[in-house]
Formats: sequence, structure tokens, C-alpha cells
Amino acid sequence: MRRLTLAFAICAASAAPAAANWTGEASYYELKGRTASGARVGHLTAAHRSLPFGTKLKVTNLANRRSVVVTVNDRGPFIRRRIVDVSAGAAHALGFRSAGVARVRVEIAR
Repeated sequence: MRRLTLAFAICAASAAPAAANWTGEASYYELKGRTASGARVGHLTAAHRSLPFGTKLKVTNLANRRSVVVTVNDRGPFIRRRIVDVSAGAAHALGFRSAGVARVRVEIAR
């Protein structure tokens, strides 16, 4: 039993976590008050349903390949098919502010 437990512990410790990335729709929002984390919406911030506050995400607009790194400081989006809401400044940098939504790839920035 000891050998099996030790072998499992070694295998679990050596397994590197897979890089998390998602592809889907993003939208943007403008908020005047405070976010779920208690902060204000910044120039390059985002809302995600489950990632911890402070997580850095690289968001890439798949239509024009523009990328920006945002910090999660709010919860959302509340429309099921969307994977992230970004601040208006981030939407402008990504080139989809006038469209309102865009197909994006989201990766945890390292």
C-alpha cells in the first residue's frame, strides 16, 4: 500500500497542469460603481464567472489578432454563451467596441 501511495504521489506531483484557454464570445461593459471585488472598473479589467480576482488573462480578438492582458476584478458575464466581459478600454484596444461583441481566445497569462 505504501508503494502504491508513493507512486501515485510522484505521478501527481510530476504532472504539469494544462494551459487553460477558451474560445468564445466576449462583450464589454462600462460600470460606474464598484465591481464584485470592491475595485473600480479599470482600463484593462475583465469579468469572469469563476477565476480568482487578480488573475491575468490574455484576450485575443480572433478577427484581427489584437491581444491585450486584462485583470479579473468582477463576476460575469451573465449571458450564457459569453466567456468573458472586458472593460470598454480593453474592447477598444481589441477593436470591437463599436460591434459590442467579438469572438476571442482567452488564456491565463503567465
